[in-house]
Amino acid sequence: MHPISLIHGFVQRHSRPLKVAALGALIAAPIFKMMFRDSFAAILVETTLVSAILLCAYLMAGAWRQTWAPRWLVQVFAVCAAAPLGPLIVHMVSVQGDLHAFTNSRPRVVGFWWVTICAAIVGLSVTLAARVREREAQARAQALQFALEHETLMRQATDARLHLLQAQIEPHFLFNTLANVQALVESGSPQAGPVFKSLIAYLRATMPQLHQEGATLGQEADLVRSYLELMLMRMPDRLQFSVDIDPSLRGLRFPAMALLTLVENAIHHGIDPSCDGGRIDVGAQAFGPSDGTRGVRLWVADTGQGMVESAKPGIGLANLRARLQAFYSASARLELSEQVPHGVKAEIILEGVL
Repeated sequence: MHPISLIHGFVQRHSRPLKVAALGALIAAPIFKMMFRDSFAAILVETTLVSAILLCAYLMAGAWRQTWAPRWLVQVFAVCAAAPLGPLIVHMVSVQGDLHAFTNSRPRVVGFWWVTICAAIVGLSVTLAARVREREAQARAQALQFALEHETLMRQATDARLHLLQAQIEPHFLFNTLANVQALVESGSPQAGPVFKSLIAYLRATMPQLHQEGATLGQEADLVRSYLELMLMRMPDRLQFSVDIDPSLRGLRFPAMALLTLVENAIHHGIDPSCDGGRIDVGAQAFGPSDGTRGVRLWVADTGQGMVESAKPGIGLANLRARLQAFYSASARLELSEQVPHGVKAEIILEGVL
């Protein structure tokens, strides 16, 4: 690699320590100028050289892969050991390498020890401060990593719970639909054969969709419409229906078979027991903003028999509530109310999903 590229990479990786070292040299130079007779330029060169040597010792000790001592202790020892090297080089250059002349010059020896002691104190302080900042950064990174792993585990747990609930509701849906066909067969209805063929075609087309990731409200509306058309074949003179989903909401993520569960309940508990049959209206609209949030309201309303006081809560509604909680958390709720003069309206309210 080209030397310029190496220098550029080094500066980019260690820009903060380089700035600290340069700032320390600039601050120390005027202070030492008040103490010694040397020119400001000579003192600035000396402080810059000392700062550079201390920085190199700090970085090299940090990059040294050893296991016999903590890294911070090695860095502190390296900085203290490097403190006299810079002043010694400067003074030896000034006496042209004559060690005897240096040791016999009291001002030079005093200046050497002043700079060495100051460099050791400042270098040690900066090293410890850098280690504290590094530990704080590591703690923040670990906390962020922990939060990310926690979120991932929570999402995996939610997905697993949704899959379990999905596995529970599919047999429930199949058994109820087959029971409808069984009733036609036992009654000798001529509609039994065509309805059974339509059911097979319907299940073959729709069952793969139930396992798709990222199901949408539009897919759910198509599933509901196909199911109601199948039920219309079974009881053409007793059932009317409408499906009115706002087209702008078709792309909304929605748990598969959530609306279908409510429609199936309306058929099983509302239309079937009623002598005159009834009508089922399915819809979805956006609402808000209320309290600064927007949401979606979905409903399945029937004009069938209505609620029966002795009826027990079914597995379908309990499963649906659990799935909504797992899919949308506390922002989703399911409400049931009686229709006038008879019938039931089931509403799913999703707050803050838009």
